[in-house]
Amino acid sequence: MIKRSRAISYLVITLISVIVLFVLLLVLQFVFHNQIADEYHLVFYGILIAIAGVLITNFSADILSRTTRNLAGQSTAGTMNFTIKLIGYIITAVIFFSILKIDIGAALAAGGFAGLVLGLASQDVLSNIFGGIAVVGSRPFKVGDRITVSTWQYGLDAPAYPPKFYSNDFLIPGYTGVVTNISLMYTSMLTDDNVPLKIPNSIMIQSAIFVHGVNDSRLVRTKFEVSKDIDPDIFIPRAYDALKSLDFIKGRLQVRIYETTFTSYVIVVEALCKGAYEEPPRSEILKILIKLSKSMPKS
Repeated sequence: MIKRSRAISYLVITLISVIVLFVLLLVLQFVFHNQIADEYHLVFYGILIAIAGVLITNFSADILSRTTRNLAGQSTAGTMNFTIKLIGYIITAVIFFSILKIDIGAALAAGGFAGLVLGLASQDVLSNIFGGIAVVGSRPFKVGDRITVSTWQYGLDAPAYPPKFYSNDFLIPGYTGVVTNISLMYTSMLTDDNVPLKIPNSIMIQSAIFVHGVNDSRLVRTKFEVSKDIDPDIFIPRAYDALKSLDFIKGRLQVRIYETTFTSYVIVVEALCKGAYEEPPRSEILKILIKLSKSMPKS
């Protein structure tokens, strides 16, 4: 009901905007009829058509994408929204230049320096648009996917020496979150920190994309420090028996010594766990290891 009322409100606003623009154009023509040349009448009509075209395109894209979301899912709706807006803007631009009787190629060729400046100024805009087309066409990811974007354009400082027992041996600098929209200019994400993020499409097609959740499982590595007073030949088999009963472990499970210190040894647990996140299963694994280490006899 709320979505329907929003759609009706959007439709009413669009119609009112078009009507107001049309009335304004008629008033200007009536007041300044003898002072405005015929060429400027075409400009007024062109501006009216351009604004109306953008409003109608946005309204149509939103309505159809919402309908598609209910029928075919969020990913298909995002692609539908992008495609409709792209086609609508192209048609609006063609009609606008046709009303003004402007040949785009001839105008740029005759413009000389002005055409060169315009081309350079629109380079980033066009690269983002073509980048969006490439993303939607090749579909390396889709709306609703949880991804990590790693790119050299946006530097992230990783610690030179990560915490010894509680981090991976290597770090992937990047932005992780759920894709919420793919527009003509930007790919929008909601990061794991619940912060909206917009990345230009020209950056997305050059980035390394890690798509999480494709196989509905991931390998989780957990490191745990054990006192040398506890015999590893006893602790490791008991840890394996305690961990293999966890319902989120799907298959691979290994428990082995990773390294040693003067007073302890470090074991690593490698387990193929259900889900796209590694923190929840790691937490449960650590709980079992902590309880087990406290119950073990010491020599």
